[in-house]
This record gives sequence, C-alpha cells and structure tokens, in this order.
Amino acid sequence: MAHAWHLKSRPIGRPDLENFELKQIALPSLEEGQIHVRNLWLSVDPYMRPRMNDNPRSYVSPYDVGAPLDGGAIGEVVESRVPGFAPGDLVKHMMGWRDEAVLLATQATPIQPIKDVPIDAYLGILGGPGLTAYFGLFDVAAAKAGDTVFVSGAAGAVGSSVVQLAKARGLTVIASAGGASKCAWIRELGADAVIDYKAEGSLLDKLRAAAPRGIDVYFDNVGGEHLDAALATGNQHARFALCGMISEYNGDGPSTSLRHLTQAVTCRMTLRGFISSDYLHRKSESETYVGELLATGRIKWRSTVFEGLNSVPEAFLALFEGENKGKMLIKL
Repeated sequence: MAHAWHLKSRPIGRPDLENFELKQIALPSLEEGQIHVRNLWLSVDPYMRPRMNDNPRSYVSPYDVGAPLDGGAIGEVVESRVPGFAPGDLVKHMMGWRDEAVLLATQATPIQPIKDVPIDAYLGILGGPGLTAYFGLFDVAAAKAGDTVFVSGAAGAVGSSVVQLAKARGLTVIASAGGASKCAWIRELGADAVIDYKAEGSLLDKLRAAAPRGIDVYFDNVGGEHLDAALATGNQHARFALCGMISEYNGDGPSTSLRHLTQAVTCRMTLRGFISSDYLHRKSESETYVGELLATGRIKWRSTVFEGLNSVPEAFLALFEGENKGKMLIKL
C-alpha cells in the first residue's frame, strides 16, 4: 500500500487543511512498460489551486473530489518492466502528492545529475520553473538588450529564475517581493531595484520611482495590483508575459485589476498569456542554457523545504502566505 493526499472538498476562497485527506491506496501489479517509483521529492505549485475548482475550461483538467492529487515529483525506481529503466535510477514525473507510484515509463523522464547541483533543482530551475522563466522572458516577452524588465513574485521559483536570466543577459531588472528578507535575497541575485510590496505606500508610486523611464517587459506571476502598476508604467510596445496570477486564485468574486488597461491601446502593448507546456518540445534548449549558467555559478538555486509526506498540504498552503524563497518542496 502507498499513501496519497486526496482532494476531500473543493476550497471556497483560500484552502485549508480540511480540504485534504491522506489515504492509503493500493498499487497495481507492475505490467510491461511500467515502473514502480518511490518518491524522494514532491513539488507544490500555485497552478494547483485553480485545479481545485470545478472549471472545465482551464488549460489543465480539474482535480476530482475524492481522487488522489498529483504534481511534480522526483523518485527512485524500485522495480521496472521497461528496458532502460533499472532500480536505483532517478526519474522526474507527475505522480506527486504521494510516497510511491506505478506509472508508464513514458510518463517519466530520466535524470542525469550534474556535479555539485542538488537533485531537487530538477523540480525548479532545471525543471518547469526554469523552462517557464526562460521561454516567458525570451520568447513570449522577447526581452532584448536595453530593456527594463519588471518581475512580480520575484522571490518565487519562477520569479527568481527570471531575475537571474535577465541579469545574465545584461538587462535592467526591477523586482517585487514581499518583506525585507525576500527583498534582500533578490538584491543578492542581482536585481537593480527591489520593491517591497508589503511595505507602506503605493505599489504604483514605488514602480514609477524605480523605473522613471518606464518598463519594456513585464513578467507577471501575481496579477491584480501588480498588473495594474505595470500597465500604468509600460512604454511604447511593451511586452507582457502573463505567467500566473496568484493574487487572484483564492478570490471568490470578480477581479478588480485592469484599471489601466487603456494604456495597452495607447502604448500599443502586447499582453500574452502562456503556460510552460507550450514549450515542452523545446525543453532541451532551456535546460542546456540554464544548466550552463548554473554549472558556472552565474545563477543560483534555492528552495524552501518541508519534511515528510504529512506536511504536503501545509507546504501548499504556505505558498499563499508567501513563506517560500525559491521553490517550495517536500522532502520524503
């Protein structure tokens, strides 16, 4: 028997522990083409919150009430009925929120560790967050030399990757994070200016002071007031990469953002939403680029780690309290 967290009920507004239930699940007998994996690391991510709503129009199917949850994970193969996968191999897959899983080998990606790089980085800067940051910044927003880039949620897994990738290209980076500790860390990553959105004062006024000549690129992880401020300060032909809107995920009413949307017309801005799976066919491009920067010390990797399977919902809820620096992970 394995153990897996299930969605007990759909959250109304901000989730709480009562929405989740840990249950035993029977693992099926291993068949040809399958592997049995014992998970070592689990990921929790903001995109999981909208999946807890009953919204069939989302880009990913909603979780079913009463069913096991899933998400990114790294595990060790303990049994295999597939050539090329052997006990002891490390793989990345999407059967998280549990301690063990049986899955098709085609659902797993082998991991070839890089010297001096921790294995959990493959759920962060060498995984989905790094891919999202790379293509969102350089493909969706087409960031180029001379641009001023504004990044919201800069202390998160994606945001901190964007800050460093932009600085590696010599761009001017303005970052927003919540609290003095997070802001100090983002400065260490090289941001030219850091806004503490939790400090007293108008976010828009702070952004205008940090970017007196306006912004050319906005990488949005937050939505709401941050998106409004970016619209109000965007330059002619500014490009917005709309990655996530965590400030909106727990809302139970209409959004109050886009108060400055007319600026998109006035300044001929481009606002483009995207998801990381749009670029899976090009993931080797981002992995190679980011891997080289990581191996040479030009970018850093950080995670916030909770211990044990019992802590998974707690770690997930902590995302919405802004308790993570870098990637939020659970070590089993």
